[in-house]
Amino acid sequence: MVAELPAELIGQVEQAAQLLQSAKRVCILTGAGISAESGIPTFRDKQTGLWEKFRAEDLASPVAFARDPKLVWSWYQWRRQLVHDKAPNPAHQALAQWQAASSSLGQHITLITQNVDDLHEQAGSDAIHLHGHLWKNRCSQCDSIYEDNAKDKPLDFDEQLITCPHCGGYIRPDIVWFGEALPAAAWQMAEEAAANCDVFMSIGTSSLVYPAAGLAQLAKQNGAKIIEVNPNPTPSTVVDITLAAKAGAVMPVLINQLTDKTDK
Repeated sequence: MVAELPAELIGQVEQAAQLLQSAKRVCILTGAGISAESGIPTFRDKQTGLWEKFRAEDLASPVAFARDPKLVWSWYQWRRQLVHDKAPNPAHQALAQWQAASSSLGQHITLITQNVDDLHEQAGSDAIHLHGHLWKNRCSQCDSIYEDNAKDKPLDFDEQLITCPHCGGYIRPDIVWFGEALPAAAWQMAEEAAANCDVFMSIGTSSLVYPAAGLAQLAKQNGAKIIEVNPNPTPSTVVDITLAAKAGAVMPVLINQLTDKTDK
């Protein structure tokens, strides 16, 4: 598999593996790019079909839901239909393999994601979700979690609004919308992991959109090395090693390199 990568990239993967070999605490942030490799449209992609005339930014907000809850709920049911049959790709699987082997490698790995899908969990990873969960719902009024998990009924994408059994408010996706704060507990865990890591990895994300972009800077300020995995490298000045390739191509190679070097 290594031979399939360009020579320059192979050298960079080996450099990253050497850096990770000595790391005791690793913090990983994943973004839309890793899920896009599984066929999940990114949030910024142009809408299609009935939703072509809408911008995602105009639907994913408390204001939009208050104005037309049926419209927003229907859009999320449509998004769920788009992703319900998507599966983890080699990058998700490699991260899960690494996380599972972390104890034997003498490492502690914290995986943080900006994605709302569950592909990390499907692969077997334990991930901190900064932007919520597409397959979870909660009340728009009292914030109670609505237990009827849509993922358990993948063929039922009913667009009828659901009301909360506690207060009668409309049920909404448990996702962080524009104008809303990130979940406090998840963000605290992410900040602590970034501040205390030896190496911070950014995979499939621009590392330019805040507040998540601040995690790499926080790690750098506390002495961590930064590795970016992105086919389109970002102009971030904090990055030490850039692996300019798709995560699905480079992560399995990196994990194999890390395991091989650790075993020696």
